[in-house]
Amino acid sequence: MSERLYLFTRFERFWHWSQAALIITLLLSGFGIRGVHGMADFETAVRVHEAAAWLLIGLWVFAIFWHFTTGQWKHYLPTRDRLAAMMRYYAYGMFVGEPHPYRITLERKHNPLQRLAYLGIKLVINPLIWVSGLLYLFWGSVRDSVPGFLGLEQVAGLHALGAYLMLSFLLLHVYLATAGHTPLAHIKAMVTGWEEVHDAPALDERRGWRRKAANRWRGRQTLR
Repeated sequence: MSERLYLFTRFERFWHWSQAALIITLLLSGFGIRGVHGMADFETAVRVHEAAAWLLIGLWVFAIFWHFTTGQWKHYLPTRDRLAAMMRYYAYGMFVGEPHPYRITLERKHNPLQRLAYLGIKLVINPLIWVSGLLYLFWGSVRDSVPGFLGLEQVAGLHALGAYLMLSFLLLHVYLATAGHTPLAHIKAMVTGWEEVHDAPALDERRGWRRKAANRWRGRQTLR
């Protein structure tokens, strides 16, 4: 048995995919500025980076306003309910086909680990990136106002640290997006807005394809 929930509104889907595109653009252009790759020359990378940064700031301003006016901010409040069960599921259970310990509802869109991850993004990674980025951009105007131990090189290092943290989150986020009852179920939900919440019969199906993947991995290890 399964239930279809209209979980993600048009604005949420627009915000999610626009944010993803801008973050990827910022990562690529930022690493280009630091000489990690040669996909664009330095000046082009700087212009793209600055344009994407201002667009993302504008998007976040609208997103913050939307979350507080609609009450959607409540979905990000941290909770310890089933936190240990979710940690065990992501570390072990999903690889051996155990059922998902958290059931999504319209009142609880995100599981406890997702809430902590998103809270960390909003309270740690985002402020680190934006404060260091704006300091770097306007360094000529603000350098006399910052503490003496904080130089331009340190500001650039903090900005790079924030970028690597964001990249780590992005890679983990994409990987865990495949942890639904099928590998593309969560991604499809973020495109259409409709999430299929499955009960025990569908969980058996999920156990099946995850078990097959685990067996294939074990087979490769045996051949080695």
